[in-house]
Amino acid sequence: MSELGPVAWPPAPIGTERLVLRVPEARDRAAVIELLASPEVGAYIGGARPRDELERTVPEVPGRRPGLFVVDLDGALIGTVTLDRRDAERPGHVLPGTAELGYLFLPDAWGYGYAAEACAAALGWFAGVFPGEPVVLCTQTANSRSVRLAEKLGFTEVERFEEYGAEQWFGMRSPDAPSA
Repeated sequence: MSELGPVAWPPAPIGTERLVLRVPEARDRAAVIELLASPEVGAYIGGARPRDELERTVPEVPGRRPGLFVVDLDGALIGTVTLDRRDAERPGHVLPGTAELGYLFLPDAWGYGYAAEACAAALGWFAGVFPGEPVVLCTQTANSRSVRLAEKLGFTEVERFEEYGAEQWFGMRSPDAPSA
């Protein structure tokens, strides 16, 4: 992934009905390690990372960079949402530099609609900062929950391809698609 582009960062926190999207802080480090070490989270993204490696390598303020939002519920990180520029070398028929939505949530946060709420807010922010730009999303076809979320967010399947040893679902969301 490459930088999001010319954008004022960090933005003001984005509030939704139940969540706040904000930049990472030092208090998020333990939850980020938990997220990346989780076998359930890692199931469709190449596997969980070893906790001891994460303890050594995750910085005091994890992931602070343009395009990365912490999803905060009642003062605690429950996930992350990212908007990055998709690398042109990766499979997927898009214009070079198209923005790609990504998301990871702790298993305890699954099934409550938090991912849809957070992603819709991030997409709304993106549409305000980069009006008229489409967004893409790629997930394993085996991750049926992620595919359903993508469709709920207004992504339409463009193609399927093999990457990372698994079939991928690749979708695009037009700039005027309604939020979930």
